[in-house]
Amino acid sequence: MGEKIIMANKNTEVLESSIHLSLQGKGGVGKSLFASILVQYLRARGGDVQAVDTDPVNHTLAQYKDLNVEPLELLRDGGIDQRKFDGLMERLLTESGTFVVDSGAATFVPLWFYMLENRVLDLLQKSGRRLVVHSVVTGGQGLADTLSGFNQVAQSSRDQNLVVWVNEYFGPVRQDGAGFADMTVYKKNQDKVLGCVAIIKRNQETFGRDIEEMIAAKITFDQALRSGEFSIMAKQRLKIIKDDLFEQLDALNLIGTRKTSAAAATQVVGSTALAS
Repeated sequence: MGEKIIMANKNTEVLESSIHLSLQGKGGVGKSLFASILVQYLRARGGDVQAVDTDPVNHTLAQYKDLNVEPLELLRDGGIDQRKFDGLMERLLTESGTFVVDSGAATFVPLWFYMLENRVLDLLQKSGRRLVVHSVVTGGQGLADTLSGFNQVAQSSRDQNLVVWVNEYFGPVRQDGAGFADMTVYKKNQDKVLGCVAIIKRNQETFGRDIEEMIAAKITFDQALRSGEFSIMAKQRLKIIKDDLFEQLDALNLIGTRKTSAAAATQVVGSTALAS
């Protein structure tokens, strides 16, 4: 069994707009899948959500047709044209509602550096926008790289605004016998972590295959639950996964709120599973 790390926030205020930014320099770790789940969750909770895919190579999030994702073309002369981030920032700073921005592995460093260099975090705060940064940490061969990506974002962030998706599909997220909550990199940055979403691997022959079929079709949980292509029990398993993930996200108070008090309770409980 894995673990959930839940940071229960209190004393919050409602903000007009929020931006959820998916950042991880390692590709193939489930980042776009989790961005799609985040869009589904925020819309299910009544949010006016706009999704943007900034991956210059593979517009994976944009392949989810039901989510109406806008692809942002960034390539110019074989590289990333950072001036094209200006238009995206204009929207984030002037339009109301909730944004989910998915970045590709090739966009990770240019986008985050652009935001830091241009002091976008200050602009967002002054404009009443809440920024939440989502990062994936995965087990297996990608553990070191994803921990490095998480650490890079955490070290350059000044607020408690990071949500870590702990993905055990490729193997346990453990380092020298320690789970993520006990790792040095987490303890060093825990004041920047809003909370975690646990993705623990379940039975590959049942839950795993159901999720893989849903991912391959690039459809949402609700589409799969309505589809005649999935059996009754497959739909039951997908509903179990959806409900668990949505409950974890509920605990993070992501819907248009910002923490205004240092008071937060942390608890570690049992978890669920999801293939990536």
